[in-house]
Amino acid sequence: MEWLTQQAKAVNIAIRQTALEHQANLTKPAGSLGALEEVAITLCGLQDTMQPCADSIFITVFAADHGVAEEGVSAFPQIVTAEMVKNFARGGAAISVLARQLNARFRIVNLGTVGHADLGSKDGIASQRGEYRTAFIAHSTANMCRTEAMSKEQLNVALTIGRDLVDDIILGGVNAPVSQPVDLFIGGDMGIANTTSASAILCALMRAPPTDIVGPGTGVDVTGMHRKIAVVERALALHKDKLDDPLAVLRCLGGFEIVALVGSYIRCAQRGIPILIDGFVTTAAAVAALQLNPSVSPWFIFAHQSAEPAHALALTHCQANPLLDLNMRLGEASGAAVAVPLIRLACALHTQMASFKDAGVSTAS
Repeated sequence: MEWLTQQAKAVNIAIRQTALEHQANLTKPAGSLGALEEVAITLCGLQDTMQPCADSIFITVFAADHGVAEEGVSAFPQIVTAEMVKNFARGGAAISVLARQLNARFRIVNLGTVGHADLGSKDGIASQRGEYRTAFIAHSTANMCRTEAMSKEQLNVALTIGRDLVDDIILGGVNAPVSQPVDLFIGGDMGIANTTSASAILCALMRAPPTDIVGPGTGVDVTGMHRKIAVVERALALHKDKLDDPLAVLRCLGGFEIVALVGSYIRCAQRGIPILIDGFVTTAAAVAALQLNPSVSPWFIFAHQSAEPAHALALTHCQANPLLDLNMRLGEASGAAVAVPLIRLACALHTQMASFKDAGVSTAS
């Protein structure tokens, strides 16, 4: 797995500086567009251009089930994972609607669900609304309270699935023409009990107590919260001698979909594709990716701060300034998708506003 630590593509610092100077000369007080200026400047450096763009969006939702669901940590039954996979592929989920509105390419990758969710060939089919693929690892991870969530082989397979998906979208997939550019990659998650797994991962990687990290997830009540905290405490205690290594953290506490996100994030940065990070679960994957390969950091743009209480702590840990705070907690890449129009506007402002000189407007004294 040597590819995991290969350096990310270098940011074009010269173009970034030129973009910063360009923003200072537009017909507005310097810095008055706030984060809109920052995201446009960031994209200039990442995309090697003074014409930043967010037109070509690739959204992938990774789905998988979690053995820890048997501990009663979710308000929803585990069969919902497979049912939602079908809903994604048929165009009925929130992210399905958002992907259509953004004219984004949309793929669902099923890494293993307890319920039956196969919609066709295991090599992938084009469904009515999204490209569905089965990349089966197992029906579920093991229960992290009782054993390691996955084997080393399963961990490597999940990481490789994430990596290969990025290579595939660059080279051309089932629905993508060869070499079609990708301006932004968005990864999403689906898996009942995955906020429990993400919480355990963040506790281990951030050295934080479960009482600071564990939140309501799908909406568990106070009793459910206490149970969820106790479950994470048990898992951390069981695996305490193995949690100094980020890969071991993922193997002992992770989900297949979270690990695939880690692989996709690292590969995007290596390939030079900016990444728009969604919510709590995907931020846990981002934290793991950063610890495995710190060079990927410049390629992360954080879309929003979710309503999951510890997401703010995780964002602070990443030194991230999210673009939005809409009290969302759906997951499935929805918060990141909502941020795309904002980024498109930021790019338009950067490329289409007049300079003081061009507009004949006097500058500040």
